[in-house]
Order: sequence, then C-alpha cells, then structure tokens
Amino acid sequence: MNIFVLLKQTFDTEEKIVIQSGLIQEDGVKFIINPYDEYAIEEAIRIKEQHGGEVTVVTVGPQRAEEALRTALAMGADRAILIHQADAADEHVTASLIAASIKDRPFDLILGGNMAVDSGAGQVAIRVAELLGIPHVSTITKLSIDEGAATLERDVEGDLETVQVGLPFLATAQQGLNEPRYPSLPGIMKAKKKPVEHIEAADLVLEAGTQTAKTAVIEQYLPAKKQAGRVLSGDISAQAIELVTLLRTEAKVL
Repeated sequence: MNIFVLLKQTFDTEEKIVIQSGLIQEDGVKFIINPYDEYAIEEAIRIKEQHGGEVTVVTVGPQRAEEALRTALAMGADRAILIHQADAADEHVTASLIAASIKDRPFDLILGGNMAVDSGAGQVAIRVAELLGIPHVSTITKLSIDEGAATLERDVEGDLETVQVGLPFLATAQQGLNEPRYPSLPGIMKAKKKPVEHIEAADLVLEAGTQTAKTAVIEQYLPAKKQAGRVLSGDISAQAIELVTLLRTEAKVL
C-alpha cells in the first residue's frame, strides 16, 4: 500500500511570536511538525505495519523544512519529498504544487492534518483531494482498511459519524486518532540515510492559474495584552448592580 502524508513545518507552539515591520520574525525560532500532521504520520506508519507498503511524506517550503521531513523519517516513514517554494504560497498554490507532485505516482491513501496550528487553516489537504479527483473525509478519529475499502469515524462537532469509502481517498486527522510515537535513536540514525527528493516548484507542470495566489495577508498584528481582572465587593445584589453598570458603561456589551 502506497501512502502519502502531507506535512507542514510550523512554529513550535511554545514560541513567542515577534512581529517587526509587519512580518513575523523567524530568527532563533524552533520549528516543529504541525501537531495534527503527526497524527497523520503515525496512522500511516501503523497502516504500513499492518498491511505492508511504503509511506512518503510531502511538504512545500524552504530548505529548513527538511528537518521536519527527517523527523517523520525517523518516526518510520520511508521517503520524503520537499517542494522548494521561494515565495510565500497560499493554500491554493500549495495544494496545486502537492497535487502536481503526486498525480503521476501510484497511491492508495493520502493523509494530512485536520488544520495547521500556525494559520488555523484546514484547506490544503481537501484541495489536494479535489485536484486529484478522489474522495476525502475530514476530522477522522478512527481508520480501518479491509479489502480495498475503509471504514472511518469522524468527529462532527462533538458527535460521531461513521463513513465507508473505497480506495484511493484522502483523510485528515483529528486529535484522538492515535498517540504519535517519538523517534527512536535507531530511527534517527536510519533517517539520515533515507531518500529525500528535492523538487523545484518551477519545474512542476501546473494547470493555468494555479501558480497565482488567490488570497493575500493584508496585515499582521499581535492581540492586545490581556488586562488585569477586577474583583467586585459588597453584597451580592450590590455586585450585580455594579456588574451590569460596568458592562453598560465600560465594556459596552449591554
């Protein structure tokens, strides 16, 4: 079974965001694999261990993204593809590049994370499925494959939906699907020798219009600092009156 996993390298969720001249500063920042993509990698490795086959991780980004690919290889993926894209790409362009790199290769299953923790977007994987013309199932929390078909459970805003679909298809991983493994020392050593294919975005054959972004970032800014809370005093009725007054006169929410 050939499985592709879509991966994004993101800021470590513990990193402090610094913006200068409207741009997020990356100097000295630690990058990690997007946490939702880790669920997808782990699930792909588990399926390979059960059914055999090969796991290929794919990402679009600068050279530093190879570090994230090497981590996925250390977890147990077999090979990796890094699509070099010098300019910032929106979800439309990123999905087009990934689909162009996969479309002529044999695959049975494509997995990705439900969303990216840095942008909050959950578009790329679904767009890839649309471009490849295959079914997609989002926010899955369980996946089993038997005789060319799959049964999936997906999170539907706190409820559970069961879906059956034939291969090939694409699914995005939700928290709860599995517990991603840590790379072992032997895995890290083996990852250094596993193949990473480098592709220049300009060398991919894309359909007309897919190289132009459809969205643009107009402005980036940090949220206002959280102000200290205020403790009301007096009996309950007096506190209630003061609270309503404050909501009307200061917060202006009533």
